[in-house]
Amino acid sequence: MQIIYEDNHLLIVSKTCHEIVQGDKTGDEPLADTLKRFIKERDSKPGNVFMGVTHRLDRPTTGIVIFAKTSKALERMNRMFAEGEVHKTYWAIVEARHFIQPSGAVPQSADLKHWLIRNEKANRSYVFDSLEEAMRHAPQKECKEARLHYKLIAIGDRYALLEVRLYTGRHHQIRCQLSHIGLPIKGDLKYGAPRSNPDGGISLHSRCASFIHPVSKEEITVTAPVPDDRLWQALEAESKKSEAE
Repeated sequence: MQIIYEDNHLLIVSKTCHEIVQGDKTGDEPLADTLKRFIKERDSKPGNVFMGVTHRLDRPTTGIVIFAKTSKALERMNRMFAEGEVHKTYWAIVEARHFIQPSGAVPQSADLKHWLIRNEKANRSYVFDSLEEAMRHAPQKECKEARLHYKLIAIGDRYALLEVRLYTGRHHQIRCQLSHIGLPIKGDLKYGAPRSNPDGGISLHSRCASFIHPVSKEEITVTAPVPDDRLWQALEAESKKSEAE
């Protein structure tokens, strides 16, 4: 975990794939509790420390998580997330062959729109191309529209780097929508990757977030550094080279 922004109202960190945002059945300490203890010790606070969770980030995913240090900031950030006022960009690593094979190659940039049904027991979401198809499959389940935009920003011999912009925030949305069009994220066994990553995570990174500060009303933009990994760093360097050309 690395702190990338802090003021009196917000604390924004970049988490690793081993950290959880909120408590789960593993019993591992969530980031909210880790940060409470850190702030209490660092600032020598005699009482309890408030640390509100404004959104979730899947455990195997790395990158930006925004916490609120006051109840007022938490209430306002929750509303902003609900109303789509927090803009987040993700980076995802997929196999390069899908973009360079002579036939059946997927577009380098596209808007995706699907319908998702979440299975809480299995902790996964299922993707359908239409609402009618989803309702036929599971008429008793809640079905939600999921929309995102992706574009190819770097490509190597074996792997490619995608930039993903979310228009909706659904359970496992990026993971299952990319998998549905034949682009499973590297290491994501749950959604079709052929093998796991050595660290047990998946190659999905919450890269950037921008929003109007809930109290000061200033525009805030934060960027999380890519994981300390040679593939991530090579693809980031390639994306910078392509951007400069």
